[in-house]
Amino acid sequence: MFDNRAAFISAKASLRSGEHRLMKKNLIEHCCEDGLADVTRYKLTESAKRTLLAEMKISATDEKLAEMLDASKLIHKQLFFPKNIQRQVEELGSFLQSENYQKIQDRMKERGFRYGFACIFYGSPGTGKTETVYQLARKTGRNIMVVDVPQLKSMWVGQSEKNIKALFDRYREQVKKAKLTPILLFNEADAIIGKRKDGAVNAVDKMENSLQNIILQEMEQLDGIMIATTNLQQNMDKAFERRFLYKIRFDKPTEEACASIWQSMIPELSELDVHTLASKYEFSGGQIENVARHYAIDTILHGQNDDVLPMLIRHCDNERLEETKAKKIGF
Repeated sequence: MFDNRAAFISAKASLRSGEHRLMKKNLIEHCCEDGLADVTRYKLTESAKRTLLAEMKISATDEKLAEMLDASKLIHKQLFFPKNIQRQVEELGSFLQSENYQKIQDRMKERGFRYGFACIFYGSPGTGKTETVYQLARKTGRNIMVVDVPQLKSMWVGQSEKNIKALFDRYREQVKKAKLTPILLFNEADAIIGKRKDGAVNAVDKMENSLQNIILQEMEQLDGIMIATTNLQQNMDKAFERRFLYKIRFDKPTEEACASIWQSMIPELSELDVHTLASKYEFSGGQIENVARHYAIDTILHGQNDDVLPMLIRHCDNERLEETKAKKIGF
């Protein structure tokens, strides 16, 4: 491979230092052994596998980090929100329409603003945050790249950072080749947008901070649509909060909204039964769906029951976890 020993030694040195031209072109990288880079062994990068070995259909690491959902295959689902949340969701939906999105992005570029759009949906579990993303994607025809957040964090030193970079590289490729810009969804993103550690000294804290710094940098350079959902907004780092343009808080539905959800999920309920359940239980949409699923299973196993309300009340009571009362100790 080399004409003389000097050329071999030079190539070997540049490979070990990471300065070789194949490394600069992001075609090869050092292998990882016991969590550390092995500078004597090399492998193809995920980008090289996709480019050079496409016909072999190798499943690259970044493909395992996120699943692509086709907007045309998403199932329609009616959602019920309080008026203030409904208004914000409708505004975001209008913005994501292709004709409006392109105009807004062009205007942002003209004025020197960042033209990537990051959104955060936050609030209690089961309030429809993730389903709202799916319905927005379905209505606007945008595919969704759903990130597997736990997979981003690797036990190997330095691999988590590579995972994040590979993920955003893949998203950029999707944006370039897609007719409509897809949505990058970080579902339950609490683990990666939490508060950074001040004065981090151990390896884990340093890795967490490094991971978050990369995401913050990618959000600054974002050319696309990123949506994150979280149940723990109080733990979010202020630097992330500033970078989310749209911030929508999802509260538990009002009694009126609950009644609409009960009616939509179990149409055979009478109006009186619907309002009885809505007033008796302060459930989220996800909890109501659980009860409706239990009811559907019961009707399959035991047939339709004429007296539906007692059965549903039983399921509602089971849906709420009983709180264990602490025993008092003392004299």
